[in-house]
Amino acid sequence: MRVVKYSSRYKDIWNTFLDSAKNGHFFFNRDYLEYHSDRFNDFSLLIFDKRDRLIALLPANINNDIFYSHQGVTFGGFIFNKNIKTATTLEIFNLLYRYLKEIGISKLIYKTIPYIYHSMPSEEDRYALFKLNAKLFRRDLSSTIDLSNEFKYSKLRKRVISRARREDLTVVKTLNYREFWDLLIDVLKTKHNRKPVHTLEEIEKLSSRFSQNIKLYIAKEGSKLLAGVVVYENRDLVHTQYLASSNRGKEIGALDLILDYLIRVEYIDKRYFDFGISTENGGEYLNLGLLSQKEGFGARAVVYDSYELEIL
Repeated sequence: MRVVKYSSRYKDIWNTFLDSAKNGHFFFNRDYLEYHSDRFNDFSLLIFDKRDRLIALLPANINNDIFYSHQGVTFGGFIFNKNIKTATTLEIFNLLYRYLKEIGISKLIYKTIPYIYHSMPSEEDRYALFKLNAKLFRRDLSSTIDLSNEFKYSKLRKRVISRARREDLTVVKTLNYREFWDLLIDVLKTKHNRKPVHTLEEIEKLSSRFSQNIKLYIAKEGSKLLAGVVVYENRDLVHTQYLASSNRGKEIGALDLILDYLIRVEYIDKRYFDFGISTENGGEYLNLGLLSQKEGFGARAVVYDSYELEIL
């Protein structure tokens, strides 16, 4: 078994492997990871078995002497093929530990891939981390609807959606990211004094490259934009990446109307509808107001875990 540092010569086999992996996601595609290559010192790895077959990928970057399972994406540890077993995973982690020690790394920061993104059970890495005495140091809480099971809206969400339906609103899919980004920037600046993770140019480029995965849905009153949702589709799951509503949109429930359409109509055949995290400060602070809104749609908790391992 051997470790190989990623270079562009491996791009095609990386992306091909990703497509058939049991816990893959389109944002591990090299064309996605590399849109912000200027921000991160990429140090992604490929693992080959003794017969020189690719069996695992690890999107990663290095900052000083710390090795991160990639800081440029929300989550992401090892990506495994469907035949991987626990014993092999333990070997892979031991190999990784020795490799990181040899190149002078002092610490591994590893973000696990939540089970809702697995096409089959894929938590061998959590057990390997336990065996290596890795420490769970961060836990974020996301809210997800299991669309294959019964779920119910709260009375408040039903009232808000009913109100929105009485208005003359139109919910459509659009490629007009510029109009929505102006609204999103204003909302984030006003409410949180921050900016979107992606610039307009970046999201336009990514949505063009991954048109089957990244989509924008908006609600309009006549020609006036009231709210919008950018979704990331991945296999059996859809995730709300960005949400924003104008004051008028909040008044009449425009955002709730979009979400109801996505949950009940557009993505009803998916397995999971994920709203993303409601935690801040490394998971220590839980935004109960935001959480209540998500749980009002029938979503329940899924955790995003991060581990640290000292390389001694």
